[in-house]
Amino acid sequence: MPAPAPRVTHAYDGDLVLFLIGVRLHQPWRLGVVGRVLAAMPRMIAELERNRQQAERGEAEDLGFLGARYLLDGGHPTVLQYWRSTEQLYRYAAAPGLEHRPAWKAFYGYAASAPRAVTIWHETYAVPAGGLESIYAGAADFGLASLDGTVRVARRGERARERLAG
Repeated sequence: MPAPAPRVTHAYDGDLVLFLIGVRLHQPWRLGVVGRVLAAMPRMIAELERNRQQAERGEAEDLGFLGARYLLDGGHPTVLQYWRSTEQLYRYAAAPGLEHRPAWKAFYGYAASAPRAVTIWHETYAVPAGGLESIYAGAADFGLASLDGTVRVARRGERARERLAG
């Protein structure tokens, strides 16, 4: 019998902002609105990923974006994003030369033609250092583990309560 997969936890250390953003599609036949809404997020994530890679090489200012995951909630797209700080998240959202602000302004323009077609929503969770807990048994390239790798569970504690307190 093969040995069980080692238990690991995330290696990321520090404050973290979990930003959830999604769209609820109420009138999917409104292609002019729905299509534009669905096209905007991949452009923003691509921009943020490019910046993250450039910042790692010292070629750009770090915007604070750590990574993202796309999810479906009952057929409605949601993006889970990881950031270093709320200040960096808000700075990105307000920056006129980056993708978010123009996309948000454009949304108000074309959404007025079909105000019930979609709902855009977001939630922001600021988690202080030490307020994170995770465990992975098996392939761990998901969630916090996808940001900065993993360490053995014993480094942070064998039990969830120990890892969260540490």
